[in-house]
Amino acid sequence: MKKILLTGATGFVGSALLNQLLKQKKYSTIIATRSSKSDIERSCQVFNVGNFSSSTSWNEVMNDVECVIHTAGRAHVLKHEDNALELFRETNTEATLNLAKQAAALGVKRFIFISSIGVNGAHTYKEPFSDTSKLNPQTDYAISKREAETGLLQIADNSQMEVVIIRPPLVYAAHAPGNFRRLLKLVRSGLPLPLGKVHNARSMIALENLVDFICLCIEHKNASNQIFLISDGQNFSTRQIAELLAEGMGRKALLLPIPLFFLKALAILLGKQRTYTQLCESLEIDSSKCKSLLGWTPSTSPELAIIDAGKKFMRAP
Repeated sequence: MKKILLTGATGFVGSALLNQLLKQKKYSTIIATRSSKSDIERSCQVFNVGNFSSSTSWNEVMNDVECVIHTAGRAHVLKHEDNALELFRETNTEATLNLAKQAAALGVKRFIFISSIGVNGAHTYKEPFSDTSKLNPQTDYAISKREAETGLLQIADNSQMEVVIIRPPLVYAAHAPGNFRRLLKLVRSGLPLPLGKVHNARSMIALENLVDFICLCIEHKNASNQIFLISDGQNFSTRQIAELLAEGMGRKALLLPIPLFFLKALAILLGKQRTYTQLCESLEIDSSKCKSLLGWTPSTSPELAIIDAGKKFMRAP
């Protein structure tokens, strides 16, 4: 059985990926955790490596590992931190490259890195993002991911280890964290939302589809040393997303037709320009490379997945 090392197995994406790997029963999965108290499926081997850093030793964990899937990292932080970029770099850049260098030295064949579409930018204008688009990271988080990508490609150039970089947009499910969870709560509240005139185009990816694509990249020969921008392949406006979530919740979304110029002015006044960008601007992804190079198509309909997220969120305690 191919031996796989998975980091971030307690996270949103990592836990779903772990469940899928265990279901397939074709891999021997090793888990690296930061804490010995992690609540992880014990049918796989678990190593407590402490905090992931630029000095973490992976020798014991990496024995006979053929593929590393690195989903662990420092995600978006809501509170302001004066040294935010430094903190993101410590975890997302330096710790990642330390892991990759040791993996290459110990004979790991493939390293799969979950990056972010934020590496390309915060929103699109006339053209969707593709793997050939100019990079324009706007946040400390995205900058740290971009720097990790650069280092990984250099390691691939100077070793026998293959690197696969995956840049997902917003990943959604009923238990998703961050902005999607906030939208779920707002729709469930029944409060009127100022989204009636928002006709943008947002690319997202259902958690099941992302996990399916990662699993495909474990062995597909054409994934070697490639960068993939991944999405469901269908864009939705924020208004449509709210309506589909409401449908899953068995209710009708109350969306007020507030002009966009008013929302933008209000966002500037309140210092919430990033929120305006995420809600009202477009972010489109050309993920055709995933199909043309790997033959991948989404296993789950995005429209049904959004509805299902709303339905499951209502059932959650």
